[in-house]
Amino acid sequence: MSAPWALPALLAQSGSSARGLLAWWGAGLAACLPARWRVLLTAGGDRLLLQPQPDGLGVLRQREGGVRALAVLPLPLPAGADPLARLLREPARALPRWLVLPATLGLRRTLLLPAAAGERLRDVLAFEIERQTPFAAEAVLYDGRVLQAREDGQLLVELVVLPKRQLEAATAGFGALVDGLTGLDLADAEGHGLGLNLLPPAQRQRRRDPWQRWNLGLAVLALLALVAGLAQLLDNRRAALATLQAAVAQRETAAHAVATQRQRVLDAVEGGAWLRAQRNGRASTVEVMDALAQRMPDGTYLEKLAIDGDQVTLIGLSNQAAALVGKLEGAPQWTAPALSGALQQDPRTRMDRFTLLARLAHAPAPAPVAGNGGRQDAR
Repeated sequence: MSAPWALPALLAQSGSSARGLLAWWGAGLAACLPARWRVLLTAGGDRLLLQPQPDGLGVLRQREGGVRALAVLPLPLPAGADPLARLLREPARALPRWLVLPATLGLRRTLLLPAAAGERLRDVLAFEIERQTPFAAEAVLYDGRVLQAREDGQLLVELVVLPKRQLEAATAGFGALVDGLTGLDLADAEGHGLGLNLLPPAQRQRRRDPWQRWNLGLAVLALLALVAGLAQLLDNRRAALATLQAAVAQRETAAHAVATQRQRVLDAVEGGAWLRAQRNGRASTVEVMDALAQRMPDGTYLEKLAIDGDQVTLIGLSNQAAALVGKLEGAPQWTAPALSGALQQDPRTRMDRFTLLARLAHAPAPAPVAGNGGRQDAR
């Protein structure tokens, strides 16, 4: 597990708090993976190391699993052509190249700086070169690293300086390899790099990631797949909506037909009930004729009996026409009997011709019967 000061050190060494936090977080996640998976996932972090050896220039490949020697190039190297072009395969040729020189060629100083200096560590160290070393800032290559973040808020920083004349002397026979370097580091007594890059940012060779096109293609493919998936989902939702709308329209048509039939049944039931009420609420024609036969006095003859709605019209001859109203009053079959117009004597029979009007009486409507009777009437 990392030391407690690992996070602040990474933050200060990165030059940006956000970038340092991401680097620390990514390193922590990678540490949780198996070693073989880490090798596959961090293949983009491989690099070629050019390290001077007693018998020539050693070419090594560094990856997370360790360092593997590829070849030893005899010195001096021929000028012009790249001596690594025929030695390396195409993927390995695209790896960044780092020159690793012995630490004895440089000068190392330990400084104590405030924590705020960690955000611009390289710029701060540029002002410390002339104070801590006998060289001018223009005559050296330099870099620094955070060794420890102390509890008092200060940073323990190591300044590493390499004079340019030492670099020129050490790389005198390297030829064109010096121009294509991505980084320059120093190796300690055990041969391990210090983890620095002494080259100025303007001189660092930027090599294109060989997986950049593949990553871009995969990103475009993933975007197209996402758009196609969303389009398919939208089409499915539209098809489902169309099916639902068709089902609703079909149900609506059926419901409208049922409602129409129900209204027709209700109208028929209400009309039948009204007709029964009209029929049961007043006397029938037979009952009216029977009541007239019982109440008409002798010497009275009817020429016409008409029932129009609720109105009863009697036309006839009688020798007691003036007394007909009193005789017909009080009958349960009609109400308000009255003579219409003047009486006229018939010259042939010597009787009075009369026209009598009455209104049929309506019985009170019966109260609705609950239970089976009410349902039977509704049916």
